[in-house]
Amino acid sequence: MEKLFPRAFSLLLTLFLFPYLLHSQGDSSRQPPRPLIFTPHNRSDSDPQQVHITLVGSDHIRVSWITEAKHTQSIVEYGKAPGAYNSVSTGEHTSYKYFFYSSGKIHHVKIGPLEPSTTYYYRCGGSNPEFSFRTPPQQFPIEFAVVGDLGQTEWTASTLAHVESKDYDVLLLPGDLSYADTQQPLWDSFGRLVEPYASRRPWMVTQGNHEIETFPILYPHGFTAYNARWLMAHEESGSDSNLYYSFEVAGTHIIMLGSYAEFDKKSSQYKWLVADLAKIDRKKTPWVIVLLHAPWYSTNTAHQGEGDSMRKAMEELLYNARVDVVFAGHVHAYERFTRIYNNKETQCGPLYVTIGDGGNREGLALSFNSPPSPLSLFREASFGHGRLRILNQTHAHWSWHRNNDSNAVVADQVWLESLSSIKACWDLNEEL
Repeated sequence: MEKLFPRAFSLLLTLFLFPYLLHSQGDSSRQPPRPLIFTPHNRSDSDPQQVHITLVGSDHIRVSWITEAKHTQSIVEYGKAPGAYNSVSTGEHTSYKYFFYSSGKIHHVKIGPLEPSTTYYYRCGGSNPEFSFRTPPQQFPIEFAVVGDLGQTEWTASTLAHVESKDYDVLLLPGDLSYADTQQPLWDSFGRLVEPYASRRPWMVTQGNHEIETFPILYPHGFTAYNARWLMAHEESGSDSNLYYSFEVAGTHIIMLGSYAEFDKKSSQYKWLVADLAKIDRKKTPWVIVLLHAPWYSTNTAHQGEGDSMRKAMEELLYNARVDVVFAGHVHAYERFTRIYNNKETQCGPLYVTIGDGGNREGLALSFNSPPSPLSLFREASFGHGRLRILNQTHAHWSWHRNNDSNAVVADQVWLESLSSIKACWDLNEEL
């Protein structure tokens, strides 16, 4: 019965305001989704729940979790053997309110320095259970799992099971996490659902439209729950906002952009991006990857044109920096494009991939423009996930795994060559 009235009131309020709170999905045809999974809290109030880890700098990890009890300490004990914790770190905590909902105590603790490719065992707040994670490698090869628009449905569970069936180092999520849409208990449910996965491997995320959760006058700025729960490495990358940041891991520079933060030339995000791109050393990080939510290129009829303004503002920056791949979500389907700049194929532009098919509650966007654009090389409205395995400084393999079937099926794959290794692209830069 704990917090039953506030949660019930929150649910009723959300249902009443649902038409206002949900962004229009247009007239796109959607395949029926599977039922929502609500994951209950079955530990004591002082035990950690919703545990997840993120990368912070080259050799640190941030451990985040929530406790219902307010007296629990923000500490993480850790070591290289089960139950043998020879290190301890202290961090910070926060909480927030949203209408009649009050969050638990949200803990964030940075631990390290840590060794690469090493398994660590840890516990949070001095309480069991024990968790473990493996740090990413320091050098190639490295494998990223890429999942967008995840949600918490039976399709989500299927996607996560398929992701977990094959090892990976870091998960990248280009927005739309819990689909709470102001119903805050669903943020808690989502955290519990993904804990078995997000506590074992770093999850690096950026925001989507379902994280906004604005409300006139009371919550005009949005992202209250997202910023409190999913703290990313923005300060470490010189960003003044948790909505955009960058990090480096194993020869790869990854930029997480904010589709729902200001992005024009006068904006903080634009200025930060210019500075971040200028710092990249392609000898140290030959691969550069960008994630954002609203796709800049799409032939699906859903959300047409929603990323155009951001593309017009920032595309030239990514092109001149020779970004290798841009991943987006938002459109609930999979689509892979050729390398593009300014709506034209070019060998020196980024390869664009839409992967908003993680398992959201709204179903799939089945309708594509016809005839197909010659820039679009593969498109399919199915749930699934992607894997980017970077083998060395010059070559990587991208694959998309459909999970409409009981087993994940590799439905699309392509070999990529890093633009850092293509001399003609840099000679072109010198001519500009």
